[in-house]
Amino acid sequence: MGGLTSLEVCAGAGGLALGLERAGFSPVLLLENRPVACETLRANRAGWDVREIDLTAFDPSEERQVYDVDLLSGGLPRVKSPAAANRTRGDDAELSVLKAAIDLVYGVQPRAILLENVPDLAEKDEYDPVRAYVGEELDHLGYRFRWHVLNAKDFGVPQTRKVGLLVAFKGDLLDRFEWPKPVDGPCPTVGEALLESMGARGWPGAAEWADQAREIAPTIVGGSWDRGGADLGPTGAKRKWAHMGVDGGTVADQAPGTDFVWNPALGRSGRVPLTVEQVALLQGFPPEWKIAGRKTARYRQVGNATPPPLAQAVGRAIARALWSESDDPRSEGGR
Repeated sequence: MGGLTSLEVCAGAGGLALGLERAGFSPVLLLENRPVACETLRANRAGWDVREIDLTAFDPSEERQVYDVDLLSGGLPRVKSPAAANRTRGDDAELSVLKAAIDLVYGVQPRAILLENVPDLAEKDEYDPVRAYVGEELDHLGYRFRWHVLNAKDFGVPQTRKVGLLVAFKGDLLDRFEWPKPVDGPCPTVGEALLESMGARGWPGAAEWADQAREIAPTIVGGSWDRGGADLGPTGAKRKWAHMGVDGGTVADQAPGTDFVWNPALGRSGRVPLTVEQVALLQGFPPEWKIAGRKTARYRQVGNATPPPLAQAVGRAIARALWSESDDPRSEGGR
């Protein structure tokens, strides 16, 4: 497969775009409103056309290369349920971005749509009004769609991470689409995924630590861009990290050195903290993927990303549906 085009919105650190690239999609344009994330995208793919712009301000008529792309994709800011949003004064920015993404379908007319968000958006009753809005708009435009939840650990990512997905196709193409099936074989553990990086600076305890870290990571939470520092999530997640001998209350500047003494019985001081690069490995990023910015901004980008292996699996499933149309003799001109 190959030769498919995409328009990526809310591109972030590029997890979704990287996975889709592996699935055969080439982005004609990537939109992202955070300067540091734009730096990350350009540092890794100099050939990508990255624009620093808020999705709500983007006018596709000024960028006609996005017309009729094969796929409109995006990992959108985490939408709150209507009830939760009503309890937070004026906090409807995430819903506005979702609406802007759906509005963009009018101007772009992609053959397919892939939007990623919280799993609750895809399955919880409290999100019914949001799903109804999206469904009415897509139906009006001639798209059929499905909501679904996938777990990144089923696709080789060493992390329990449920992701809510919306996939939509023009016309009857949805009939050709099947959600990807979990990969064969066991998922790597945290220890297996991080052994090499833990020993990169000569820490003699790396193998012992990795041998007992035989679990899948809890969901890595990027946290709010507006407050707080970098840590590995809420209290429950920190307890799970502690069970693996990891200090989940901070993020390290570098891997442990030769003098680090790993002794979880001492509490946080005896547990090993993870670096941003190690968290990126647990998200499924390749080790060569560069993350721009200072530590907290780098961690936010990684923690909020779509795991590339999951994006690749879904992207391949979408590509199969799109290419099956061009292979169908009943399809005039493949479109």
